[in-house]
Amino acid sequence: MTHDHDLVLRPTDAQRAAALAPPPGRTGGDLVVETLRGLGATTVFGLPGQHALGLFDAVGRSDLRLVTLRVENNAGFAADAYGRMTGEAVPLLLSTGPGALTALPALAEAAAASSPVLAISSQVPTTGLGGGRHGHLHELRDQAASFRDVVKSVHLARTPSQIPSVIAEAWESALTAPHGPVWVEIPEDVLRTETFVPQVTGMDATPHDLPPRPELTALAAHWLENAERPVIIAGGGVVRADAAGKLKQLAERLCAPVVTTFGGKGAFPWTHPLSLQSWLEDRHTTDFLEDADVLLVVGSGLGELSSNYHTFRPGGRVVQIEADLGKLESNHTALGIHADARLALQALLETVAERRDPTAPDRVRAVLSAVADRLASQDLALEQDLLHSIRSALPPRSPSFWDMTILAYWAWSAFDPKHPNTMHSAQGAGGLGYAFPAALGACLAEPGTPVLAVSGDGGAMYSIAELATARQHDLDVTWLIVDDGGYGILREYMTDAFDGRTTGTELTRPDFTALAESFGIPATPTSPDALRADLAKALATPGPSVVVLPAKPRMFAPTHL
Repeated sequence: MTHDHDLVLRPTDAQRAAALAPPPGRTGGDLVVETLRGLGATTVFGLPGQHALGLFDAVGRSDLRLVTLRVENNAGFAADAYGRMTGEAVPLLLSTGPGALTALPALAEAAAASSPVLAISSQVPTTGLGGGRHGHLHELRDQAASFRDVVKSVHLARTPSQIPSVIAEAWESALTAPHGPVWVEIPEDVLRTETFVPQVTGMDATPHDLPPRPELTALAAHWLENAERPVIIAGGGVVRADAAGKLKQLAERLCAPVVTTFGGKGAFPWTHPLSLQSWLEDRHTTDFLEDADVLLVVGSGLGELSSNYHTFRPGGRVVQIEADLGKLESNHTALGIHADARLALQALLETVAERRDPTAPDRVRAVLSAVADRLASQDLALEQDLLHSIRSALPPRSPSFWDMTILAYWAWSAFDPKHPNTMHSAQGAGGLGYAFPAALGACLAEPGTPVLAVSGDGGAMYSIAELATARQHDLDVTWLIVDDGGYGILREYMTDAFDGRTTGTELTRPDFTALAESFGIPATPTSPDALRADLAKALATPGPSVVVLPAKPRMFAPTHL
């Protein structure tokens, strides 16, 4: 009788030969590269630094595609976007100390957006570990501690033999729902020292499934099929799980209206009769959600931006499907189902009975009409026209990436993404400088597809250096810079909150057109009337381009105050 613990994977003849005669001159850096290749990596992002040179040397001798950006944080944003577009774990190679720390905001965004970034950082030599003050360049008392509260998991390799297993463990963590960034740390001497460890073969790091418990989906199905006014909130977990099709099936079976969160843009068709679109920062939508007798929340923690700044108070039962255990019932009492959105929706589809409600589309139209009337009373034609021009110019399947700027705040609510996984912003962690480097990463993930980045002038200054990256790799990214002379959204917030006073919001900025052209990138100054045509032309022209729009868009009035 054979038991599971008796099963052993026997090496192949090729594996035996490789183990007996490994190529000379291999280092710990080669072990990293061989492990990444064995796990399926093809592209890596990052910047070299003194302690990481052994790793970069190994990458340079491999067939991995290395994309070096000019700032570590921007490299992290690019890796984040590559991971969002492909669903793959994306290596981000960093050096010790300042280089690693500079990537912290990008890793915080990846964590908030559940993006599978595999950050691999060098560390001071092993003799300098342990928290002593040895005076090594870039030395920190505990480098990993700086990342432990940001990333999903931390993994340390202190000898060459540990490298393959540590990276495989981190890879599996990054891709197990909920996806997220992970941290791997390897000392400089371990990366550079020659090793007799055989070539890495046969790597496996299969992520774990996260199915729902059947007693929970059975109860949820019973509530939903017997509800009088069921409503669905679809979050980013639906997009990450590639579950938009299943969501649409369930909504139609239940005749349940659907609103998508800002992170869940594209999870449900924008013009569907049951689509409430994304107007979560509107009291009409909030009232409609509070009136639901059963609210199904899929892939969202109902945080600040998904709850009209925590003013939402559900009046009926709540069913929450969420892969991140820490988000279950974190804001509202619910029937919490800890599961991947795709598997949970499939379980509901196999369980829930059909429900008919011919009034649901009429109730959806009434909400959207009330939202439109509210906006019409505020003289916001410029802002709506700008979004319409961008949507008209952008090909339907082209991804767009939005910085933390007024036009992006509008887009969260009002922009039709056309397809799942095509609109992304930095609304997870809320840092500036995300859009352009993220768009570069997306362009590498989807070659042949033009990509749009949208920034304000303040956010654009965080990313100007990456114009060199765009030119160096000839990436097909069009960067729309809305130049309003400062941090526009902060200007509005301070004006409203402090009797019209603003501090630190007004900025001296360059001639963005001339600056882009100095990098050899064509740039076009535009106007609101010419935006659609100028943007369409730039998107249709291969390679990087910049379009500069001098304008001062305003936000619609908040409804949560």
